[in-house]
Amino acid sequence: MAEAWQEVDGALYKKFVFANFAEAFGFMTRVAAIAEAQNHHPDWSNSWNVVEISLRSHDKGGKVTERDHRLAASIDEVANN
Repeated sequence: MAEAWQEVDGALYKKFVFANFAEAFGFMTRVAAIAEAQNHHPDWSNSWNVVEISLRSHDKGGKVTERDHRLAASIDEVANN
């Protein structure tokens, strides 16, 4: 079972681990296209095969909103395909 999104430091947070850097980077590329389409962009980092993502709505004072949950669901779809 995949790790669930958690609220950490006022943001939705999830860590994704891949087999290697190429898989991690490919995942980030697919997520970037979705984030652009939703006009909602994650705070994220990548170190070799690990991608860490935090979601919060900066335009709503840095709070977690429905937009964040929607993007989180979309990111999970990418990760599961």
